[in-house]
Amino acid sequence: MHRPGRRRRRSLEKGTKPVIRVGTRGSKLALAQSGMIADAIARLTGERVELVEIKTTGDGTTVPVAELGVGVFVNQLREALDREEIDIAVHSYKDLPTAQPEHLVIAVPPREDPRDVLVAADGRTLADLGPGARIGTGSPRRIAQLNALGRGFECVPIRGNVDTRVGRVGKDLDGVILAAAGLKRVGRQAEVTEYLDPLVMLPAPAQGALAVECRKADMTSGLISSKLNDRYSQAAVAAERALLQRLEAGCSAPVAALADVAEGADPGEVDLYLRGAVGSVDGSVIERLSTTATLTDAGGPELAEQAAAAGRSLAEDLLEAGAEQLLK
Repeated sequence: MHRPGRRRRRSLEKGTKPVIRVGTRGSKLALAQSGMIADAIARLTGERVELVEIKTTGDGTTVPVAELGVGVFVNQLREALDREEIDIAVHSYKDLPTAQPEHLVIAVPPREDPRDVLVAADGRTLADLGPGARIGTGSPRRIAQLNALGRGFECVPIRGNVDTRVGRVGKDLDGVILAAAGLKRVGRQAEVTEYLDPLVMLPAPAQGALAVECRKADMTSGLISSKLNDRYSQAAVAAERALLQRLEAGCSAPVAALADVAEGADPGEVDLYLRGAVGSVDGSVIERLSTTATLTDAGGPELAEQAAAAGRSLAEDLLEAGAEQLLK
């Protein structure tokens, strides 16, 4: 189904083909994210932009994501790219499989807040919730870290869009844990009762980042996507996802990672601080390690490549510390 971008309400003349077609899932969050990218492309090019809604395997099912497998929110969008039905696809980066197809390239716009948040009844924080509190989340990563707190919380599997999840708070749930980025993009950040410190809840690799994907052979789309790219966000995501890939874990595994990338002390240097964690879902064991690295930025792809190398190195350290047993 083809629909004009929500933020571009100009009607197209009959028979006029939109210049740029942006593929998106049809959820409220996906449309908000893709609408942001469509608006940015329109500002960059002055061209008309159309959002093309595509239903993926992961849409319209209540089966936990961990049981659906890797790529369930991605595959149909990539197939549409291959068939040239769309020019660009917008994904939540954390949904992508770690193996990147050779014929597709990704740009990473500036990353939104990567943290997890709690939305709880009566404005409560995690410290306010007692043993037996029912917290909604279907993420093995979040469940492992909640259980590791030893607070006696009951983790309740939950699926659905942001509105559905938040709507259960104060009814059958005491709270839900969601990505800060998603709540902000749909305009519900005012309902956050606590931003969770990464020391308590380390985010998923690439959480808060978008992936703007296009065909490598399509020079026009590639040029547009490259103008949206933020090099520091790209480097952070490269480090986190390289860690995930080396651990041979999928996006629903109990693996967490967060990279902070900042300008270094000397010109052309970039500082990377990377944290990673792997846990058992019952929270009995959580392996947490971190590393720092000084990267060289000459304006090319080497920045992301160096960051990825740091991610693989930290993954090796996690494996030596016993992470491999936790992922079986």
